Amino acid sequence: MIAFPQSDLRWAIHSAAALLSFSAAGSPPQRLRRLCISASAGDGRTTPKPSVCTADELHYVPLPNNEWNLALWRYLPSSQRSRRNHPLLLLSGVGTNAIGYDLAPGSSFARHMSGQGFDTWILEVRGAGLSAKNSLKDPRQGKFEGISEEQLSSTDEGLRDAAQVSSITSQLRDFCNRLGEIIDESQQPITQFTGLQNRFSITLGDFWKQLHLIGKYNWDFDHYLEEDVPIAMDYIRNQSRPKDGKLLAIGHSMGGILLYAMLSQDGYRGKNTELASVITLGSSLDYTTSRSSMKMLIPFVDPAKAVNLPVVPVGALLTAIYPLASYPPYLLSWLNPQISAQNMMHPELFERLVLKNFCTIPAKLLSQLSTAFGKGGLRNRSGTFFYKDHLHKTNVPVLALAGDKDLICPPEAVYETVKLIPENLATYKVFGEPRGPHYAHYDLVGGRMAYYQVYPRIIEFLSRHDIC
Repeated sequence: MIAFPQSDLRWAIHSAAALLSFSAAGSPPQRLRRLCISASAGDGRTTPKPSVCTADELHYVPLPNNEWNLALWRYLPSSQRSRRNHPLLLLSGVGTNAIGYDLAPGSSFARHMSGQGFDTWILEVRGAGLSAKNSLKDPRQGKFEGISEEQLSSTDEGLRDAAQVSSITSQLRDFCNRLGEIIDESQQPITQFTGLQNRFSITLGDFWKQLHLIGKYNWDFDHYLEEDVPIAMDYIRNQSRPKDGKLLAIGHSMGGILLYAMLSQDGYRGKNTELASVITLGSSLDYTTSRSSMKMLIPFVDPAKAVNLPVVPVGALLTAIYPLASYPPYLLSWLNPQISAQNMMHPELFERLVLKNFCTIPAKLLSQLSTAFGKGGLRNRSGTFFYKDHLHKTNVPVLALAGDKDLICPPEAVYETVKLIPENLATYKVFGEPRGPHYAHYDLVGGRMAYYQVYPRIIEFLSRHDIC
């Protein structure tokens, strides 16, 4: 057994910093794994999709004047049920992909909704999941081909030279060190743990291979709001052809924040909304009155800004420290309730969620989201528009759901936003009972009781507003 004098998470993060130093100095050129990702033609036809995509179809939507193709996972409505009038758009949380809505065949919110007759689509915004850069696509084949790191470095996709690689590696190392200092005071000393350094080596080694993309992670919340979501909605509308041109939408965490911001913008502009109804799951525009653990984002953002780091490798860090949270001696067990309440998710599904659902996050995105903890709540990138100020102008029915043990977006945070919506349009519901079951942040989507308690409420609300 190995003894470590530093705090557990700080030691893990500094191990990452040390690994980054080693990688910069001596990592030989590596070959990226082959990508076999299908693309969708403009008329909606698709080619064979990768095994990681468990949807019926995988579509790609190019962003105009941009290098990204957005991935849309499509679940066709069941032939055993009457087809609904409106397609359903699912939006995920910050730094997550489509897997959260489709964990397994027996635990898939997306598949359940398609089984209820909804033409269901999950959007993976730029940088998440299977969304990909245009320059990696072969337009003649509609596929993404395996490209070596040497080839990438010779294109605009790659970092220009060794100096850029060294600079970003140095910034990552400084970020890890600063983050370790922030977390150190709140952690207990580590006593015994084995095998963690090897896991860091594997995880951060994979992250190292992504360095050719890091310089391109330069977007924020408003890019999602003004570009990604509208483009995806237009594409879905063209594929599904609803008679009134509207969509139903569900957003979890940041996905719900995007929907609130869209309603606020439409209200401010006097624009007829393209949404028939909206459901938010653990979402708010203003966290100032709550004891949200999302305040942990603020120390993540400050070190990133201090070293001018373009990204925060949340996925890599969570994957690397997962053993500390889930295996004896459970040194980081406090992380688990941030995601799911006790006994609400099968351990294998919880592990898949943690290891497969999280991505690298641009520092600009976290910086803008952190304004939700300041006076007036979330604002646009220039700081001149407060999204909650115009939410009362919406004419869209909204169902806002909260979990009683949601540490990230507590019920009081959810209510802080939903109370601004006209009373005749707003429905607010907290799931969880004094003696259980309890609902944490992800349990509203994938908890073992969601199928029986949450899904019926969602379907009832959507059905009531699925009228053309």
